[in-house]
Amino acid sequence: MSITLLAIESSCDETAASVCRDGHILSNIIASQKIHAQYGGVVPELASRAHIQHVVPVVDQALKTAGRGLIELNAIAFTQSPGLIGSLLVGSQFAKSLALSLNIPLIAVHHMQAHVLANLIEGATDQQKLPEFPFLCLTVSGGHTQIVVCESPTLLKVIGETTDDAAGEAFDKSAKMLGLPYPGGPLIDHYAASGDPLKFKFPEPKIPGLNFSFSGLKTAILYFLQEQQAKDPGFVEKNLADICASVQSRIVSILLNKLKKAAVQTGISSICLAGGVAANKGLRKAFLEMGQACEWTTFIPQMTYCTDNAAMIAITGYYKYLAGQFSALTVTASARACW
Repeated sequence: MSITLLAIESSCDETAASVCRDGHILSNIIASQKIHAQYGGVVPELASRAHIQHVVPVVDQALKTAGRGLIELNAIAFTQSPGLIGSLLVGSQFAKSLALSLNIPLIAVHHMQAHVLANLIEGATDQQKLPEFPFLCLTVSGGHTQIVVCESPTLLKVIGETTDDAAGEAFDKSAKMLGLPYPGGPLIDHYAASGDPLKFKFPEPKIPGLNFSFSGLKTAILYFLQEQQAKDPGFVEKNLADICASVQSRIVSILLNKLKKAAVQTGISSICLAGGVAANKGLRKAFLEMGQACEWTTFIPQMTYCTDNAAMIAITGYYKYLAGQFSALTVTASARACW
């Protein structure tokens, strides 16, 4: 029997819906929210209101693009955690209501697990084949930084994570210090392309094991900028590209040095990248170069599947459906639930 499911993603400021049939993504519709740029970050209340406005037309468009009707659905998958609680509640309540009305199973999905499994979407990466199990995945987003061992689509283990700030936050906060508008991470990537990554030296934290820390790096960047601007108020404007390249180079080296250590410790050579920060061109390039040097088989999802999207919720929901991992209608959204 064929399995067709609808997936809904609403963890932050993207309202997304996707239809998946037998593991193949038939549609992936995303509605972005532009209103947050004027506030320098996502405003939770505004995000949840926008989700309420977007969820019905986005789901409708996903079904139309896939050429499927509600009657054909076998299950509804949705993002349960983590994320902004108001945003999560919109998606979860919509999913539960729809599943109840259609009398079909409900599948709760962890957002970070879904980022990892985006590498299992056929055609999502430049590789002609899917990663073989077990594989390692460096998952890097605005709120999370993790190294995950993936034994199977439903058996994942976090072996390293940030002890404070995430890499995405380090990018965005650094951009804010430089006076760049929100979202600043992509702008650092843009300016870094024409800068010298060796121009300015920033420290790499000495964190034991496979965990990460970025709070000290942010503080070092802040003090550096304050000191230089005290000497020359126009320092940032004159050196913007070099500062961005140096900041990005250090964040990337922190990430990849830990990933290399994890690969050595586990003996796994099939390595994936995932998460919103995986869209960073500097990180993608350095990851592929390290993979070639270390003789890894590397996988990176296309940009569409790196940032928040419903296709990754759909593929995760599909594998959970095969494993019989369904959720009761009493399941609740959670801002910080663990795997």
